[in-house]
Parts: sequence; C-alpha cells; structure tokens
Amino acid sequence: MIVHPTLNIAIKAARRAAAIINRAALQLERLTIEAKAFNDFVTEVDRSAEEAIIETIREVYPEHAILAEESGALAGEGFEWIIDPLDGTTNFIHGVPQYAISIAVRKDGILEHAVVFDPVRNELFAASRGSGAYLNERRIRVSRTVKLHQALIGTGFPFREFRHIDTYLAIFRDLAQKTAGIRRPGAAALDLAYVAAGRFDGFWEFGLQPWDMAAGALLILEAGGLVSDLSGEGGFLESGNVVAGTPKVFVPLLGVVREHLTPELSR
Repeated sequence: MIVHPTLNIAIKAARRAAAIINRAALQLERLTIEAKAFNDFVTEVDRSAEEAIIETIREVYPEHAILAEESGALAGEGFEWIIDPLDGTTNFIHGVPQYAISIAVRKDGILEHAVVFDPVRNELFAASRGSGAYLNERRIRVSRTVKLHQALIGTGFPFREFRHIDTYLAIFRDLAQKTAGIRRPGAAALDLAYVAAGRFDGFWEFGLQPWDMAAGALLILEAGGLVSDLSGEGGFLESGNVVAGTPKVFVPLLGVVREHLTPELSR
C-alpha cells in the first residue's frame, strides 16, 4: 500500500485521536456528558479528540478548510477536511465497543482521501481516490453477494428527529422479509466501512451529517461498491440520506427504499 502524503496525515490525526479516546474508555465514570440536542450527546473526549485532529492537520496544511462535528466550519482554501472525532458517542459513553474516528478530505466537492479508524479493534480503514481501499494495509473489496435475499444489511435507527419514522419502519419491515438480516451497530462511519470490507452487503439511513458519511462513502467506492442519495444520485452528503451496497445488492436495496418514500424524501 503506497500512502499519499495527505492520507498519511489523516492516519496520523486519527491515531492521535484514538489515543485520547482509548485513555478515556478506561475511566468512563469520570466523563462529563452534555446533550447538544435530543439524543445527541457530546463529551470532553469528543472535543479533545477533535482538537488533536485539527492540530495535526494545521501543522501541515494551515490553509485547508475544515468541517468538523464539534467545531463546525473553519474557513480555508483548496481542500476541505470532514471530521467526526468520535462517531458512536452514545455507544462510547455506555461502554459499548462500537465507535470510530472518521476523517475525509475533499477538493471541489470530490472525495479524495478517507480514514475510518476503530480504536477498539485497532482496525484502520483507508482509501485514496483511484488507489483502492485498505484495512490495515490489506486491500479490501465489497462482498460478492448478488441477491438481496442473501444480503446482510446495516442501518441506523432514527434517534434525533422522528418525522420520517413511519417511512423508515415501512422500509425496515419490507427489508426484514427480503434480506438475510438487518443490523444496527450504532456508528454509521463504521457501518459504511463494513460495507467496503464485505462485512455488510448494503446500508441505508436517513438524517446523517457529512462527517458521518464522507470517509465511509469513499471507502465503498474504492472497494467497488455504490453509494447514492435516495434518488440514486450523488447528493448524499447534502441530503443526509444514503443508500450503499455491492453493485448487485445496491439496485434492489435502493428499489425497496424508494417504494416507501414520501414526496418530501423523494425530492
């Protein structure tokens, strides 16, 4: 695996954040937890990890723009770094070992580099555009599953905002009968990385943020999969709604999702 210099900085930043998260995981009872909104939590660990990531980037690329979950948008030029310092905060604060650091880099709206790092399992998913996707330096591909009824599908339940919950439940009910199973681990960035690694055959969710999806989306594309919004187009980072999967599973999965969409979600 030949690592692009920018990807190398993303990996370095993710590992710095992981060190902070791993130390904090040993003393969860000391965490200060705040609610940013209903069912949307943040801890000092999220903030400290994000600061470490941004500091690492700024040391090398002080002119680049940053879009981060806790810091928001920081102006810059040329490239934009999209950062989630701890995707799966609710899992983390409950001691559930399913969370990750997600870092993506895009230029002119095109995703160029991606890192999703699972600090619990020490699994580093990484990709650069046109160079393939890797897990701990081993090349990964989406699964060879070709039929929806054979597919294991990942998802995320609505938990912050519930106006589309009836649509979501209708899709869930339909897919529960048409697939080999549905899983909801609780960290979208890691779920998308699992699609890239062939552990899930597909994934869908509504109401995500760019930092939840950007890195995982590039991993899937570089691993031979497909990613889209609910219209089958490329606007998932803008809409927050995403469908992904192997080339053969993606089409019927998107078809089931689209059968249940309201006019608002169809736009």
